[in-house]
Amino acid sequence: MNEERKIMVEEVDSVEKPPKAKVDDAVEPVMAPSPYEAESDAAKLNRKRDYLEGFLAQQPAEDAAGEPGGDLYEAVVGTLKEIYDPEIPVNIYDLGLIYGVEITPDNHAIVTMTLTTPHCPVAESMPGEIELQVGSVPGVGHAEVNLVWDPPWDPGKMSDEAKLELGML
Repeated sequence: MNEERKIMVEEVDSVEKPPKAKVDDAVEPVMAPSPYEAESDAAKLNRKRDYLEGFLAQQPAEDAAGEPGGDLYEAVVGTLKEIYDPEIPVNIYDLGLIYGVEITPDNHAIVTMTLTTPHCPVAESMPGEIELQVGSVPGVGHAEVNLVWDPPWDPGKMSDEAKLELGML
C-alpha cells in the first residue's frame, strides 16, 4: 500500500495579473421597496434640508450657573485654585482639600473642605479666609465653609498636577 506520491511542479516565466474589480461588476443588493421610491430627487433633497435646518437651529443647553460647568460654579472653583496652603506650594483645590462646592438657587456658595491634619496651624484662619475669598466672587450672595474631618485627607486626593508640583509623580 505504499504508494509514492509525486508533486508536479511547473516553471513559468510570468503570471498574468488578475483583472481589477469594477463597480459595474458589483451585484446590486436586493432590497425591499422604499416608501420614498416614488419621491423625486428634488423632494428628497428638500426633506433633508428641512431636517438639517431643524437640527442646526437647536441651541445648546445652557449650564445652570450653580452647576459644574456653570459660570458661577467655575468662578468659585477658580477662586479656590488661587488660595494656597501656607506650608505646601499647591493650591487647596488641587491639594484635594475641597470635598465639594455647592451653589444654592439664591447664589449662596457652600464649600465643604478639610485640612491636611486636625493640628494644622491654619485650622482656625483658613476657613475664614476661604469664606472671604469665595464671598467676593461676583454673583455670590453669601459664602459658607463647612470644615469636615471625615473622610480624612490623604495624598491620594491630590490632583496629578499637585503631585507633579511636589515631585510625587
